[in-house]
Amino acid sequence: MNPSETRQFNLKALLILSLGHLVTDIYQGALPAILPFLKARLGLTYSMAGIIMLASNTASSVIQPLFGFISDKEGKPFLLPAGCLLAGICFSLLPLSSHYAAILFLVTLSGLGVAAYHPEGFKTAHRFTGRNAAAGMSVFSVGGNLGFALGPIISLSIVTHLGFPWLSIMICFSLLFLAAISLLWGHLALPKSDRTETPKEVRELGSGFSLSLVILIGTVIMRSWTHAGLITYIPFYYIDYLKGDPVYAGRLVSFFLLGGVLGTLLGSPLSDRWGHKKYLMLSLFSASLLLPLIFLMKGTMLEIVLGVFGMVLISTFTVTIVMAQRLLPRNLGVASGLMVGFAIGTGGIGVTILGLLADHFGVPFALKSIIVLPVAGFFLSLFVKYPEG
Repeated sequence: MNPSETRQFNLKALLILSLGHLVTDIYQGALPAILPFLKARLGLTYSMAGIIMLASNTASSVIQPLFGFISDKEGKPFLLPAGCLLAGICFSLLPLSSHYAAILFLVTLSGLGVAAYHPEGFKTAHRFTGRNAAAGMSVFSVGGNLGFALGPIISLSIVTHLGFPWLSIMICFSLLFLAAISLLWGHLALPKSDRTETPKEVRELGSGFSLSLVILIGTVIMRSWTHAGLITYIPFYYIDYLKGDPVYAGRLVSFFLLGGVLGTLLGSPLSDRWGHKKYLMLSLFSASLLLPLIFLMKGTMLEIVLGVFGMVLISTFTVTIVMAQRLLPRNLGVASGLMVGFAIGTGGIGVTILGLLADHFGVPFALKSIIVLPVAGFFLSLFVKYPEG
């Protein structure tokens, strides 16, 4: 019997986990939005600002497979509240520091909190998804996507209306989740009947797809570089280059990310119906056609195009996690860490490269160079050998 048939869909447990995912990723989403203010406050170059993102992404994402390994070896449920709290505390301390080294240290610690939450969260959520893995996992994933979308809106609204030092009040989100999960902890207990071993035939299937897993990671890296590049350089373009309204820049990023929230909810059930690999290919192909339009549109049309592009690009977020878990069924935490952590986290490397391009050729050139990334992701997705059904 397929293990997914023994699991039952548990919306309450998924919503609790999704709330923590939302809060944790608010801090991740807020960092690129406030980067122009950190850059101006400390007199940084674009490359130095890129290194801040690299430090954050390395700590929050690239090392996630290590936390996934720890989670697979022996579950660590305390990582859920502890990770969220560490992410919030360290982000909220950023306004109190005026030294570049201290900023790097804080974003690294905040990133470690993010890294601690995700593998344990995805592994726990997997147990409550039922038959439709992608659709069930989307309930958990959409919390993170919504957190990324709200991060720029909340942080830039605070900075604009209250001032940069008031960013420290964002600690309240992680404190609220700590209280909520303490009260609702019992709902995350897994029934004994659901604690099943992965069948031998499924384990053997997973062991034969290592090359496909590597290609899938490469595909997600291209998607991640596109995602991270846009949310980082849209604020730089409109705030630093065009000297525009910071709130408008934050709104553009949020339209992109809110589109991703909608895409996650709509795309996951469609991928369960059409096939995960086919949906991944269709998404990246469509994203390749849509991305150039953001350089041709202005005003309301630009917001709409960014929203649609975010919906198409980010709609495969949950799909690729489920694909990795199917390709690596004995190590759900590692599979989640590789997708959400390593593959997505390497977006920080892409942002660092874009910083070098911006320093030498200008911000518009760096932003337009992102166009090639979803195209590369599409061609990589063609070579993923994946067992549908």
